[in-house]
Amino acid sequence: MNLFNQSISRRGALQQAACGFGSLALAGLCADSVQAANPIAGKSIHLRPRAKRIIFLFMQGGPSHVDTYDYKPALYKNDGKRMPFDDARTIANTGKRGTSELVMKPRWKYKQYGDSGRQTSDLFSETAKHSDDLTFIHSMHTEGVAHGPAVLFLHCGSTSFIRPSLGSWVNYGLGSENENLPGFISLGPISNSGGARNYSSAFLPAAHQGTAIGKAGKLDKNAVIQNLSNTDLSKNEQLRQLQFLQRLNAEQLKTANQDSELEALIGSYELAWRMQNNAPGVLGLKQETKETLAMYGIGEEPTDNFGRQCLMARRLCENGVRFVQVTSGAAGGASNWDQHSKLSQHEAQAKAVDKPIAGLLQDLKQRGLLEDTIVWWSGEFGRNPYAQNPTKKKEAGRDHNARGFTTWLAGGGVKSGLAYGATDEFGHKAVENKVHMHDLHATLLHLLGLDHEQLTYRYAGRDFRLTDVHGNVVKEILA
Repeated sequence: MNLFNQSISRRGALQQAACGFGSLALAGLCADSVQAANPIAGKSIHLRPRAKRIIFLFMQGGPSHVDTYDYKPALYKNDGKRMPFDDARTIANTGKRGTSELVMKPRWKYKQYGDSGRQTSDLFSETAKHSDDLTFIHSMHTEGVAHGPAVLFLHCGSTSFIRPSLGSWVNYGLGSENENLPGFISLGPISNSGGARNYSSAFLPAAHQGTAIGKAGKLDKNAVIQNLSNTDLSKNEQLRQLQFLQRLNAEQLKTANQDSELEALIGSYELAWRMQNNAPGVLGLKQETKETLAMYGIGEEPTDNFGRQCLMARRLCENGVRFVQVTSGAAGGASNWDQHSKLSQHEAQAKAVDKPIAGLLQDLKQRGLLEDTIVWWSGEFGRNPYAQNPTKKKEAGRDHNARGFTTWLAGGGVKSGLAYGATDEFGHKAVENKVHMHDLHATLLHLLGLDHEQLTYRYAGRDFRLTDVHGNVVKEILA
């Protein structure tokens, strides 16, 4: 057969001529060009984005929604009475429903704030001043009665399987706006309840995993990324060594069958070199004014640590980082929101974060960043409206409640001053306009211009997505 008597493409000619060796060469060249591309470069989006980035304020341990944002008069009327409730732990252990529980009213006073008249307790009186900028979802429900499964579900959309975290999906879907900084950073992340899996990329390309700064809720005043600087060498010598390592790494990568983890490791060294000239100026707070530091409560206790994290989150976002997580309560013990007894400890936790959160909202707004930044506040679940350890009422706490709790969003395309959904009269179960965690994940991706059904990654013979086969965008909260 004469190839030249037929109309064929150049690619077809390479495939058919000379036993296809030309096609093999082309495939190699294409692979090299793809490999050379920046794995965290910006990508195309599915929808018109309303926001560019997310700051996630994670209240680890589960703050009590009925003591913070979900005002329930019935708790005051029935305080101290025993009433039947379907307790999740009791059902899981015995299958018994309608157990007698001691109703416990909120320990803090509620007050209406702003033109929207949203009810907030004294625990978050500073944040409440921004109520007209917030969108409250009072009908959240999720999976997992214990912290481990619930925290994993909050971050990864799964209670047990190893799945990519939300920040990694965002980084994978959108790419980074700044090649000199990671696209996903977790400040002071928890070491338990999933630990590093909460900011892991799992089976996504390893370049999309989160970069941790600090540990267990602590952020040193001179916070740095480990091994970022090398003061013993001049920058020219560092660059010469980096270029030499790049050549060695390229040879190693060819023999490793394009291993994702090796590729990410090589990329991390190259990113570290770029960060040496950029990150110190972003992570440092010396450029900030005294007024700004005071706004976040920096330089005073108990707000200094969380204030530094919130201010650093703002600086990272304005420098192109897509997803920043700030964690309260990561240290565990009495230093988190998990009050099974001594509910009064909620007050210490709130004092440490209330002013910094209010400062973050004010700072973002006055800089024009709130328009395209989503601020998301949430725990892994809420708490029950009845007492735990009721024989010691003054020291009583509240057990976990995944059936109904509150989260709030601000900025980035959500309706301001809105209260959406509701729990029952006691705040025990979501009953009106229920929003599952899968729905919230789908909505957050939608606000960033990503369709949660199209944001998929093929692994082990099937397509995976953050929301699995679930999730609906909550259109009613969109501006």
